[in-house]
Amino acid sequence: MDTSTQHVIQQTKNWVKEIVIGLNLCPFAARPFDDNTIDYIVASTQDEKSAIEQHLHQLADCFSKLDNSAEIDTCLLIFPETYDQFDDYLELLDLSNLLLDDLHYSGIYQLASFHPEYLFDDTAEDDASNFTNRSPYPMLHIIREIDLEKAIANYPDVEAIPENNIKKLQEIGFEEMQNRFKKFLN
Repeated sequence: MDTSTQHVIQQTKNWVKEIVIGLNLCPFAARPFDDNTIDYIVASTQDEKSAIEQHLHQLADCFSKLDNSAEIDTCLLIFPETYDQFDDYLELLDLSNLLLDDLHYSGIYQLASFHPEYLFDDTAEDDASNFTNRSPYPMLHIIREIDLEKAIANYPDVEAIPENNIKKLQEIGFEEMQNRFKKFLN
């Protein structure tokens, strides 16, 4: 693993620890993080013209890896060199969900999406709630549905998580979240 790959993974781990877990944005993230069962994969891009195709192949590889590795709870497929524009990332996300269906993994795996410029529909760019899905790099989170169902079954009031996150982030404020976020990009 080269230094830049290690750096990207470390930044991502720091973000998971300090933002996702630290702010309790995902109450299910601490266990796999603490157990070191998250597979951090930095996507490679050999040819910019066929980046999406290459990344879809890498996503399919993640599905296979999860199929064959019970010791891995979840994967983060990270794209540090591509998809700077949120619209380009949304195209990858759409194609990734189609691939999930095409490979008959719907109901087995689920994709969660994160991007440095994540913007929910009907929110302003400076709405702090967007930080629930903002990450240091564009990435796809591949989640085993069976594990998610177990976690949800043991969590009271799972429906309140998004609303609680929005409230928490808006109390912190956009500027403070932006300042907290910047330290992951160094």
